[in-house]
Amino acid sequence: MSSSSNPNVDWMNIFVNSLAASGLTAVVIAPGSRSTPLTLAFHAHPDIKIYRHLDERSAGFFALGMALATDKPVALVCTSGTAVVNFFPAIIEAKMSQVPLLILTSDRPHELRHSGANQTIDQVKIYGDQVLWSVDAALPQDAAPEVAMRNLQALAARAYATANGLMKGPVHINFPFRKPLEPESREPLSVNRTESEITDYGLRIEHGRIHPTEAQLDELTAVISQHPRGLIVCGPRCPEVDFPQSVQELAQQTGYPILADPLSGLRFNRRDAEGAEKKSAKSVKSVDSLLVSGYETFLQNAPIWQEPEIIVRFGAVPTSKWLNDYLDRINPALRIHIRANGVWADDGHRTTWFLQADETETCRQLAARLQPRPLSDWAQQVLATEAKTWQKIDTAMQDVYFDGAIVADVVANLPDDSVLVIGNSLPVRHLDQWARPLPKNIRVFGNRGASGIDGNISTALGVAASTDRPVTLIVGDITFYHDMNGLLYLKAEGGRRKTEKILDITIVIINNNGGGIFNRLPVSQFEPPFTELFLTPHGLEFEHAARMYGLDYARVEDRQTFRAVFNQSHTAPRIIEVVTNGRSDHEKRLQIIKVVNQPGPD
Repeated sequence: MSSSSNPNVDWMNIFVNSLAASGLTAVVIAPGSRSTPLTLAFHAHPDIKIYRHLDERSAGFFALGMALATDKPVALVCTSGTAVVNFFPAIIEAKMSQVPLLILTSDRPHELRHSGANQTIDQVKIYGDQVLWSVDAALPQDAAPEVAMRNLQALAARAYATANGLMKGPVHINFPFRKPLEPESREPLSVNRTESEITDYGLRIEHGRIHPTEAQLDELTAVISQHPRGLIVCGPRCPEVDFPQSVQELAQQTGYPILADPLSGLRFNRRDAEGAEKKSAKSVKSVDSLLVSGYETFLQNAPIWQEPEIIVRFGAVPTSKWLNDYLDRINPALRIHIRANGVWADDGHRTTWFLQADETETCRQLAARLQPRPLSDWAQQVLATEAKTWQKIDTAMQDVYFDGAIVADVVANLPDDSVLVIGNSLPVRHLDQWARPLPKNIRVFGNRGASGIDGNISTALGVAASTDRPVTLIVGDITFYHDMNGLLYLKAEGGRRKTEKILDITIVIINNNGGGIFNRLPVSQFEPPFTELFLTPHGLEFEHAARMYGLDYARVEDRQTFRAVFNQSHTAPRIIEVVTNGRSDHEKRLQIIKVVNQPGPD
């Protein structure tokens, strides 16, 4: 590796080279002075793509979105001081959602800490237990012993492996630098691996998969065989790739309906469903018929069927309030949660058996061991309730304009092989309640770890930068307002470089002029404080924001116009602002639920 006669730059070249050798391919850099050695090292490396963002908070969520889409670590770089703190919201989301990030912060040298020096704060372990590992790296120095260089390489490999482990998440390395920060020569830095004095040292860190033991499979097979009334619950952040097919094969063999969260990867994954149906010739019912998604509506009444005897869970806590309430009040004999990363996700503390094992492999082996059984009368009751619910919803929503209908229309009109990023607050709840399973493949992402409304735009842009599929983001007006800075990436003169691709993204803003979700709370009955301190109407329209960042823009006030605008072809990123009324939206939602749950003829 070429020498710059500056230990800061030389050390960071070694560190970045080791990150690349471990598998890193992307870094998001928020510009600054103290981070110069890191920035130059990344710029010199041909195998790592640089993305830049002027706002550290937006940069953090942009990296989070990239890591969500790729399921690989993405690095984050910033200067010292409060820039470090602005990464924190994205780091918390990454920790709670098990998203792999490498946070590389720059710092003053030790003699300037706690001295009153400008732009110097205590950055050592600043993120506390919100990261999987935190290291205050050694100060770069000339003529360092070889063990120090090997430690630097090992630090890179270990950081990458920790972020990308069985339990993925953020890792923080804090780098102190003394001035000068730049190399002596103005010649461009280059990476030449043959020149390194330590090329004979390389650290490779890998992990395998945790398979269930024979004894565990025997016990699972026995208890499932003994309990014909069962439900499979797939929450957010279930594994991708082969899991949807394997869990649906398990459903076929057991006859257990699958309650599929919209962020589980099951509800809009018909290719895996079709593959599973063809693969399992023993199946009595098709996979599609076992998917249940209307629970947020029909569970608001007491179900007519008996309680299930067994619950088999995958993924994180479900989005649905009414599903979680139902799971908390029933009394099955067994509640089994299978999760490879070992992260607890049961706020009711009802789980009776938590199995840390690979979800896909466990489902696959169980399906192979179990004897197929006919669909029970109980399961048929569950599925009949699902079918009736959607029939009634379709009729009740046919000509109704409210925010939930807009979310349903987005899903219905999304092209196959597309991506949906769903904002928190009302949009994700509407997606759960009003978006039925459809015969097309849609990847769905959302920040449901901490469920914050900050950074949702930047997360979507990070997802879009990592895929060639068209991306749609649905957010509320307050959520959009919180992260308007993130739009800078879409402006070539700002965050996105002119050489980078123009993202195929549509941002749907549901503008109900305030915190519409608070209409669901009892405090909504307390005026005047409710409107002033909870609903907080802002009177904003977002055409000016679209114009400032160079986005196409349309404003709609009815469903027919929305469908027409949404389905229009476009060649540039765009905003569609949908104007609704939060109070009437809430009332229309309640009326539809009432109609759907009324007894009587279908």
